[in-house]
Amino acid sequence: MTITAENILLIGSVLLFISLLAGKTGYKFGVPTLLLFLGVGMLFGSEGIGLDFSSQKTAQFIGIVALNIILFSGGMDTRYQDIRPVVRQGVVLATLGVLITALLTGSFIYLLSVLLPGIDIPFPVCLLLGSLISSTDSASVFAILRARGLKLKHNLRPLLELESGSNDPMAYMLTITMIQVVTAPEKPRIWMVVVMFVYQMIAGGLAGFLLGKLCAYMLRKSNIGNDSLYPILILAFCFFIYSFTDLIQGNGFLAVYIGGLVIGNARFMHKKTSRNFFDGLTWLSQIIMFLTLGLLVNPSELWPIAGIGLLIGIFMIVLARPLAVLLSLLPFRMMTFQSRIFTGWVGLRGAVPIIFATYPLLFGISGANVLFNIVFFITILSLLLQGTSIPWVAKKLHLSFPQKKKRRSEFEMEFSEDIKSAMSEVIVTEESLRYGNRMMDIPLPDKTLVVMVKRDDSFFIPRGSTVLEIGDRMLIISDDEEALRQTYEELGIDAYR
Repeated sequence: MTITAENILLIGSVLLFISLLAGKTGYKFGVPTLLLFLGVGMLFGSEGIGLDFSSQKTAQFIGIVALNIILFSGGMDTRYQDIRPVVRQGVVLATLGVLITALLTGSFIYLLSVLLPGIDIPFPVCLLLGSLISSTDSASVFAILRARGLKLKHNLRPLLELESGSNDPMAYMLTITMIQVVTAPEKPRIWMVVVMFVYQMIAGGLAGFLLGKLCAYMLRKSNIGNDSLYPILILAFCFFIYSFTDLIQGNGFLAVYIGGLVIGNARFMHKKTSRNFFDGLTWLSQIIMFLTLGLLVNPSELWPIAGIGLLIGIFMIVLARPLAVLLSLLPFRMMTFQSRIFTGWVGLRGAVPIIFATYPLLFGISGANVLFNIVFFITILSLLLQGTSIPWVAKKLHLSFPQKKKRRSEFEMEFSEDIKSAMSEVIVTEESLRYGNRMMDIPLPDKTLVVMVKRDDSFFIPRGSTVLEIGDRMLIISDDEEALRQTYEELGIDAYR
C-alpha cells in the first residue's frame, strides 16, 4: 500500500474504531482498556496484519505529547482539598518510593544475572532497567481508577493519583543518570547528580506553578469571543509549560502536572467545557500512545525474554513495590496497614516505562532492544495482574465504598463553583405522591426548589397547581447537602439508590 495522507487517515481511523470496540468489550470482562489498546497495536504491527512501524524517535515524541495531555488533565481534575491531607505521603512515594523500587529491582536483576546461566548483565545496566520500571504510570492509574468509578476510603484515590502524576520526574532522572553511567567513560560525580535532580525538581515545580497562575489570570481577563477557543488556549499553555520548563533545564513532566493542578483549581469561564474537552483528549491520547507502542514491539521478541521478564515482574509487583511503599510510609503513623498494602498493590506500569525504555535505544546502549522488550513484557504483566484485580483487592481489604449505579442525567445543567447549592435529579414514585399529586401537596423543605420537570420527551417548569405523574423526573435544588437529604426523606426516596 502506498503511503499517502488518505491511507494514514484511513488506517488511523480504523485503529481508533477497533480500539474503542475492544475497550468497551474488555470493560465488561474486567480487562484494562489500555492493555487492549496495546494488543490492537501488536495485532496490526509488522508481525500481525503488517503495518511496519519501527521509529523509536517518533514513538517517543508521540508518547511525550500524550503524557503532557494526560498529566495536565489529571492535574486539572484534582482538587486541592482532596490532596492536601495526603500531599506529604504522595511526595515521599513519588521520590523515595521510586528510588527504593529502582534499587531493589536493579539488585534483584543483578542477582539473577549471577545465579542464572546465560544471563550476563552488568550492575549499572541492572540499575538502569530497575530505573525504567520504577515509577507507576499516570495513564494507567487515572484510566483504571476513574473508568471503574472506584470510590476508596482514607483519601487513597487522591494519594494514588498524586503519586502517579508526580513520580515520573524521579524515574526520568534515574533513567538519564544511569544512561550516563553506562555510556560515559568516567563515572559522573554523585554530588553533581544530586544538584541536577534538586534543580530540575525546583525549576519544574516553580515553572508549573507560576505559568499555571499566568494561564488562570489570562483565562479570567481575556475575552476571546468564541467560547470554543478557551480549551484551545489551555491546551496551548499545557504544551508551553512543558517546553519552557524543558528549555530552562527543569522537569517538564512535573511542571505540566502542577500547572494543570493550579489551572484546574482556579475560577474561570467555561471551566466545565474545558474539562470535558480534556477528558476526551486524554482518552484519545491514551489510545494513540498505547497503539503506537503496540505497533513498535515485535511479539516474537517477547518470548525469549518471557522467563526473566516474569521473574522481574513478579518480584517488583509482590516484593519491591510493596516494600518500597512500607518503608516510605513508615513516618506516617495514621495510615492504616490495609491502606499501605493497597497502595503497594496499585503500582501499575504502563506507557511511561515503555517510553523511557526508548531512551537506551536512542543512546545506542548495547542490549537496549532486550531492555525495551523486558519493560514491555512487565507492563503487560502489571496491567493483567494488578489492573484487573484492583477492585477485588480494595473490596477484600475493606477499602472501597459500595458503588451506586449511575443514571444518565436528563438535565444538562451546572452551577458555578462559587454557588454552594446541591442539585439532584429524582424520579417521582407512588410514595412521593402519598400526600397528593399536585406540586403544592408535596411537603418539600423550605430550602428546596423544584426548578424543572421532564415528562416523556417534554420539559416544563412546575407551578403549585401542576399535577405530577409517577415516572416524572424532577430537577431539584437545595441550599446544601443536608437540605438535599431531608428532601429525599420527604419524597420517600432512597438517597443511595
